[in-house]
Amino acid sequence: MFRSLVLSAALILSLAACSTVRETEPDHTATEQLLFSTAADRAAAKLSLTVPDGAKVFVDGGATDGSTQAKYLLSAIRDQILRKGGLLVDDKKQADMAVEPRIGAMSVDHNKTLYGIPDYGIPVPLAGPLKTPEIAFYKRETQQGVIKLAVTSYNPKTGALIQSVDPVYGYAHTTERAVLIFFYWTRNDLMPEDEKQWVNHH
Repeated sequence: MFRSLVLSAALILSLAACSTVRETEPDHTATEQLLFSTAADRAAAKLSLTVPDGAKVFVDGGATDGSTQAKYLLSAIRDQILRKGGLLVDDKKQADMAVEPRIGAMSVDHNKTLYGIPDYGIPVPLAGPLKTPEIAFYKRETQQGVIKLAVTSYNPKTGALIQSVDPVYGYAHTTERAVLIFFYWTRNDLMPEDEKQWVNHH
């Protein structure tokens, strides 16, 4: 009896819902992009890389995969080099020091706990599947961005090692909870509190 009532409610909610056509959609959601970039900033800030004041530094990104996330991480490393007094150069032959990043992890972990009924498709003859909405009596969904980063600096003219920096880790997370279907709230460490308030009210 209870399951029948729940299924009926799901059907009503699905019929009442409106559909939205999205013309374009990036590979990652805004939340995922913030998880990547926030974790990258935190990992880069932990690097104990020694940069002599005024040294010309070349950052070698050849070992990265060329993704937007890897490019952002390289920019965060360059930012730290500038903060330490280094001078960035694009030509390795002109550099006093070359820095080679090693990215051991750069991804988002996703964990979900649901007490309720997940969304699923109901076959409808001649019309295709009808997707019912998720019914969450309690749900906890967590996404965590993880960056593992290490760097090696060396003399580009001789190839001799200057410094090998041990791996550092950057994390960022967001957690969404739902209770009794209609009550939702989210906690994250992706932006300052005043920015969160702006997003929540717009």
